[in-house]
Amino acid sequence: MAITSGVQRATAGDGLSGPAPHPVDITTMRNTAEELLGPDDGPGVLPPSSPELRLLTSVLRGHLDLLVPEVEAQVYRLSEDGVLRYCALACVGEARRKLSAEPCRRYGGEVGHARRLARVLRALCDQYEALARRLRVPADAPGDTNPHE
Repeated sequence: MAITSGVQRATAGDGLSGPAPHPVDITTMRNTAEELLGPDDGPGVLPPSSPELRLLTSVLRGHLDLLVPEVEAQVYRLSEDGVLRYCALACVGEARRKLSAEPCRRYGGEVGHARRLARVLRALCDQYEALARRLRVPADAPGDTNPHE
């Protein structure tokens, strides 16, 4: 099953931010989110079966638990008045709110909750990659790149 292999690969990581206690694998995280959202993030994507949904929700939570501190660690390397910092912190806050929320029948039950987790995971992956691009200065980069913009 793709979900189980995703859990195993999530600990291998691609290390975009360098050595970390829990390296993240952004590709696997995005693939996990895609299982619930599909390419167009539409409600027409059929939900997985109940046992698979519970496992997928657990995997999404695990990915978020790994990614939130990674994004926070990178955010604090930026200047306090930067737009990227503000957006990344807003995304971290939203991820924490989604993690603390429980499924609610009014908002789609377990499937709706899992899809909200998947959306915030995808947004957090975007922030992680944007931060990695901003903070990483390649050895052959021309000009002066200021990571504190």
